[in-house]
Amino acid sequence: MSGPTLRPYAATTSRILRQLRNDHRTIAMILVVPAVLMALLYFIYKDTPKNPLSPISLFDRVGISMLGILPFIVMFLITAIAMQRERSSGTLERLLTTPLSKIDLLAGYGSAFSLAAAGQAVVACLVAFGLLGLESAGSPGWVVLIAVVDAVCGVALGLLASAFARTEFQAVQFMPLVVAPQIFLCGLLVPRSQLPGWLEAISNVMPLSYAVDALQQVSTHSEVTGAMWRDLLVVAGFAGVALCLGAATLRRRTE
Repeated sequence: MSGPTLRPYAATTSRILRQLRNDHRTIAMILVVPAVLMALLYFIYKDTPKNPLSPISLFDRVGISMLGILPFIVMFLITAIAMQRERSSGTLERLLTTPLSKIDLLAGYGSAFSLAAAGQAVVACLVAFGLLGLESAGSPGWVVLIAVVDAVCGVALGLLASAFARTEFQAVQFMPLVVAPQIFLCGLLVPRSQLPGWLEAISNVMPLSYAVDALQQVSTHSEVTGAMWRDLLVVAGFAGVALCLGAATLRRRTE
């Protein structure tokens, strides 16, 4: 499978960005929903007593993890539905009868939605750190970077899931299969080291686990750590593999 070529890739990216620009509800969901949910989380934990044995408040611990989880969830859902809409409308089938290759198509989608994901992560982090008082030992800039990479991973997995769905409803049904187990096992509810061995092994092959680990590194260390870079590269690797698998499994004809 050859890599994307510049002109078809750029044309696809531009087309998807124009569609996004004209879809105000989708833009609102991308940019507003994670920020609103972070505000809700703040009010949930606002009056929770601080653990005297922990220097990190409960909102800081949970909130910094959610800055990686929420963009991942939202971008997975939006990307999977948008790609399936292209298929059900016949647009995808028409595009794939042109010289446009599968990797050009998915790379264009991935780039367009990744730009949206970057905007989403920046807005959510600005709200969390600027308005809600979220604190971390490390720089908020690293939190933004990790949130962006995790959102991009959500985009790639959404594209992969859409390749196996025949309707938009089926695309949504992949959420509990792909996303929910990752939320349960990523270390948000229980530290991964405290999970039963077989569940910890499963969590070790889930990208959200590494995103949360990277965010926790930023939360507790003032300097960038090797573990953070390792976790970030793992998440980026998951995104790349998911994009390639999506291109390999994308059907040229709508059944």
